[in-house]
Amino acid sequence: MKKVSIFVDVQNIYYTTKQQFSSNFDYNRFWKLVTHEREVIAAIAYTTNRGDPKQIQFQNILRAIGFEVRLKPFIKRADGSSKGDWDVGITIDIMEYSHQSDIIVLASGDGDFDILIQKIRLLYNVDTEIYGVSNLTANSLKNVATSYFPIDETLLLK
Repeated sequence: MKKVSIFVDVQNIYYTTKQQFSSNFDYNRFWKLVTHEREVIAAIAYTTNRGDPKQIQFQNILRAIGFEVRLKPFIKRADGSSKGDWDVGITIDIMEYSHQSDIIVLASGDGDFDILIQKIRLLYNVDTEIYGVSNLTANSLKNVATSYFPIDETLLLK
């Protein structure tokens, strides 16, 4: 049985599925797909913490599915912009789990991860599976992955 570690950039997946499909990502279906006949080493969902009751409920759903939920404070700047991305945290965790895993699954379309994916494939000879909304996923990320799976209607809540 292959060992898999799963990493979800929740903000990226939320906004890209909303933009493209006006729908939400189906984390239960995703979990069943990426864990089928695999041993889960790690499963981490990265998101921001706004203290909103609906968001807390969503985080509890992720935990019930099997994800460890990592929270970062949502920062609203004086100029109206916001900050809450997890790129560095996701990168560190992927590097940490790559040597223990046969497969790394990353749900994100963020092209900043292309160098990371290329590096772990070289260093650890690990397979990489990327899930992202097709036209909102960086081509550079699609191209360096072992496998790219576009998020479509089959991975959305109905």
